[in-house]
Amino acid sequence: MNKLSLATAISLAFVSAFNAHATTYISAKAMLDVNNGKIINAPLIQIDEGIITKITKGKAPQLQAGDHHIELPELTLVPGLMDMHVHLSSDPTVPRSERIGQSVPRKAIKAAYFAEKTLMAGFTTLRNVGAEGYSVIAVRDGINAGDIIGPRIWAAGPSLGVTGGHCDNNRLPPEMKYTAEGVANGPWAVREKVRENIKYGANVIKFCATGGVFSKGTKVGIQQYSQDEMNAIVDEAHMRGLTVAAHAHGTSGIKAAIVAGVDSVEHVSFVDDEAIKLAKEKGTWFSMDIYNTEYTLTYGEQNGVAEENLAKERQVSKKQRDSFSRAVKAGVNMVFGTDAAIYPHGDNAKQFARMVEFGMTPLQAIQAATINGAKLLKVENQLGQIKTGFAADIIAVKGNPLQDISLLENVEFVMKAGTKYK
Repeated sequence: MNKLSLATAISLAFVSAFNAHATTYISAKAMLDVNNGKIINAPLIQIDEGIITKITKGKAPQLQAGDHHIELPELTLVPGLMDMHVHLSSDPTVPRSERIGQSVPRKAIKAAYFAEKTLMAGFTTLRNVGAEGYSVIAVRDGINAGDIIGPRIWAAGPSLGVTGGHCDNNRLPPEMKYTAEGVANGPWAVREKVRENIKYGANVIKFCATGGVFSKGTKVGIQQYSQDEMNAIVDEAHMRGLTVAAHAHGTSGIKAAIVAGVDSVEHVSFVDDEAIKLAKEKGTWFSMDIYNTEYTLTYGEQNGVAEENLAKERQVSKKQRDSFSRAVKAGVNMVFGTDAAIYPHGDNAKQFARMVEFGMTPLQAIQAATINGAKLLKVENQLGQIKTGFAADIIAVKGNPLQDISLLENVEFVMKAGTKYK
């Protein structure tokens, strides 16, 4: 090797080593501190290896070779948003009768597509509460391996449910002898099903405590699992270090799930004072999807939703919104959960305006989708804030979302773990 090529090689090696530890800086017009609701002007965020390492105000970065400076002079920075109730493998525009014919690989491809779409909408963390064939777990692992693009995902396997209940499939005739893969009856059987979910990669457990809107032949408010069965599910999951989400519309199912010790109750349509008191005593999180009713009642029929399911949606919608207002006023722990799949993935942020309309301040709604989601997932020291030592999950909008919450429906910048995606 001659002297020139040797010098070039050394130079390239030096630059390569520098780039391996390059620093990224983000400067912006403003930044929202979600803890206290303060707007910080002219922030400068320093990011090293995907982690926020320094935050200053009104300064220009001192760039070294290989460093990057992202300038967002007209935008306000907000922590990456979190949706705690999605079903990435489901497409609301495909009739449920057609979904029966879709293979698990097909559903996994759908989930990968919707995962990227949701990330681009500003949601850097999702909790997928149930999917067939461990399809979304495969998508989560593909994202983590860098094979595909998407948010951080906490993924349940098949949702646990009773025979003929909301988490079973009642759309096929008896001669088909079909039972959904999450069905289990009795305390020991549900423990076994939790263990099976964990075996195949679930890092959250979901079960159906009551009937639901979109199942066939279930009464939306009627409890399905017994107290003993719910206790067993929660005990088994918590023993293994996983959190538990309970689908529950009806009052008795909500209360039984809270008594069992679930981490969150989903939907929470028919709540009473005792359920609210129990939730506050236990520190249970409510995840209430109060936007999707509008989509269902507007587009459900053309999307092939059966009249039985539309009738149940009409039964639930106003009650659920009233329950949301009562829970907010009472100070129950609340997270942002949309049930995306009932309406299009990527439109998740449309729920913010409804949360404000039905009782939250804009800051409370944003906290539900940031610091509260992180607390539910038990990663509040890593995610949910733009703060030193936290993952660099950052989005940006044009304007102040505390003054106009609908700005979150039009995210202009998305970063996850220090990598810019939009």
